[in-house]
Amino acid sequence: MGICTSSTGQCRPHQSPVNINTKKVKHDSSLKPLYIYYDPKSSRRLVNVGHCFNVEFDDTNDKSVLSEGPLTGNYRLRQFHFHWGSSDRDGSEHVIDGQQYPAELHIVHWNSQRYPSFDEAIKHPDGLSVIGVLLEIGEANPEIQNIIENLDKVKSRNKECPFTRFDLANLLPKDRNYWTYLGSLTTSPFLECVTWIILREAIPISSQQLDHFRSLLCTAENEEATFILENHRPIQPLEDRVIKSSCKNMVYKH
Repeated sequence: MGICTSSTGQCRPHQSPVNINTKKVKHDSSLKPLYIYYDPKSSRRLVNVGHCFNVEFDDTNDKSVLSEGPLTGNYRLRQFHFHWGSSDRDGSEHVIDGQQYPAELHIVHWNSQRYPSFDEAIKHPDGLSVIGVLLEIGEANPEIQNIIENLDKVKSRNKECPFTRFDLANLLPKDRNYWTYLGSLTTSPFLECVTWIILREAIPISSQQLDHFRSLLCTAENEEATFILENHRPIQPLEDRVIKSSCKNMVYKH
């Protein structure tokens, strides 16, 4: 049995993830509250993509959208996925004041106001917006359990199954305050096309639920089994970027 890990990619000036130093972030009074609307009827399928699993949505219309906050126009919901580690001690991609968390949820949207498709949007600095939600060990999360009950159907790479009527809004924390900065995809090809929105409140996941994530394979059915034990990219240099916050004196909220 082997271990799948993410590549670190080549060095570029605006890469992700980063460490969010809460003492150095800048409050920006012009940042608006987020507008988030996810239609449960737009969820379509669960797919093992080899380094994680995606829950994919119908993005042919603006039924499920993200707007306001640091964004201009509507960004359509495309998919969400998780990053995790080989133990409960690490696994998140973004780090808060040097502290890593067991996992991180990424909700991926693309700029349908300016671009005709996801594939076109990723070519541009304002093409995507990703909401990042950190996870901490706690009670079993019923929304995550709904996903886990279907993971055996997509155990191997490229396996997929229908996954409909999932209310993604139930995975979000109540507190929608956030940090935001310009960065990149955290998987190849690491394109610098993402407006990151990191929510300050964590959501729970149990150790047993994380174990289910690690039981997935990054190999196909006819290949020697290799588990996806971890899939998080290392922290990248912040360089000249400024991380902004939606409220004053914002610290991480457990």
